[in-house]
Amino acid sequence: MDKHEKLLWTILSGYSDANIAFEELCQLLLHLGFEERVRGSHHIFSREGVEE
Repeated sequence: MDKHEKLLWTILSGYSDANIAFEELCQLLLHLGFEERVRGSHHIFSREGVEE
């Protein structure tokens, strides 16, 4: 299991939500095919086929 799969499992299990680093979450979303747009301190992730 690579680090992205492990992090995804941790998030989906719901046991350690408070212990997930923001940078790790951003890397996971990029790995899953999301595009990142930054406006000031706001990070906006989007992906075709995924509604808000």
